[in-house]
Amino acid sequence: MTETVLLVGGGGREHAIARAVADDCALYACASVRNPGIRRLADGFEAIEETDPAAVADYATAVGADLAVIGPESALEAGVADALDDAGVYAFGPRAAEARLETDKAYQREFMEEHAIPGCPDYAVFDDTAAACEYIDEYDGDLAVKPAGLTGGKGVKVIGDQVTADEAKAYLRDSDYDRVVLEERLVGEEFTIQAFVANGDVRTTPAVQDHKRAYEGDEGPNTGGMGSYTDTGLSLPFMADGDYDAAVDVLDAVVDALPDYKGVLYGQFMLTDDGPKVVEFNARFGDPEAMNTLPVLETPFVDVLTAARDGETLPELAFSGEATVCKYAVPDGYPTDPDAGAEIAVDEESVGDALLYYASVDERDGRLYTTTSRAFAVVGRGDSIAAAEAQAEDALAAAGDRVRIRHDIGTADLVRRRIDHMDELRR
Repeated sequence: MTETVLLVGGGGREHAIARAVADDCALYACASVRNPGIRRLADGFEAIEETDPAAVADYATAVGADLAVIGPESALEAGVADALDDAGVYAFGPRAAEARLETDKAYQREFMEEHAIPGCPDYAVFDDTAAACEYIDEYDGDLAVKPAGLTGGKGVKVIGDQVTADEAKAYLRDSDYDRVVLEERLVGEEFTIQAFVANGDVRTTPAVQDHKRAYEGDEGPNTGGMGSYTDTGLSLPFMADGDYDAAVDVLDAVVDALPDYKGVLYGQFMLTDDGPKVVEFNARFGDPEAMNTLPVLETPFVDVLTAARDGETLPELAFSGEATVCKYAVPDGYPTDPDAGAEIAVDEESVGDALLYYASVDERDGRLYTTTSRAFAVVGRGDSIAAAEAQAEDALAAAGDRVRIRHDIGTADLVRRRIDHMDELRR
């Protein structure tokens, strides 16, 4: 029997999910933007706001969906998983209460402390800006300043890296957030592990390193992610033996504390000289990290989804053993002043053996237009990071004009800098 799957969301992450399931199911999708890659793969597509639970549930029922996959965090926060579950459509994504692990950073840290989850940094939560500024003045060391709610990966300011203490206080006063989390600055190399979770089972995927800074050499403001890479195994070149397993232990501890959690659990870690520490948890696939891991997943993703829905043991995961490098093309001016509404041309034939993923573009009358976020990505695969990077770089002839790319992601020089940084910290 062919499963009918509803995909919620219209970005690059969702294009990767669509490609991972389309051959094994009848796929329907709904999103607020018309992603051309998803539309070509889907049997049906409906323009629906991802944060409208009732509309999403009605569409799922109308197309006879057996299960649904929810891409964006905004949909989880809005309770889309709750509405789908309540309508009898199994949602591979946590209900809003469990999604607070991502959507409320204050809850996230308090949850970690209450359940003794390893890797929690020192932190304090404030709903008074003056008190938060006083804490910054009195704290012995640098701090990360985090709004408690969702900010699309662009709200965090790190003292001693991105801003001074005075600039951090000015940021808080100007932003007028309801609540903020101040936590010790973690120094090391960031990496992500994404896990499929259901019925108490945890199945992890290869570690990914994302690049948040807008410009080459890790300069400029934070973005939603300019690109990322994986190695041929589960670990990354700068990680030591045991680092991957230590991070997985953290994810296991979270699921032990949240036995009803279902969907993707994403752990973002800082590898310090004292092992992995938790930067944050996300309650869904990363973007771009989904585009690194799903293309090398050999276990049918639909098999994971149906086992989750049917209360069965999740299948063990098999991967191709290829390295991947993902590079995003973003609108000129992104992220501070993106050139939204610009018409762009993408030469799909020039991509070659790489994979092309459309993200925040809007297709109208057969033409593509930028939005305020990232436009599309290319993913190279190979028997080494270098081979994958070369394939991705060759594919960027598809980029055309009016977009910008971080060409240094996945290069030997940047990877070597990560290795040298960790070697220096460990000495």
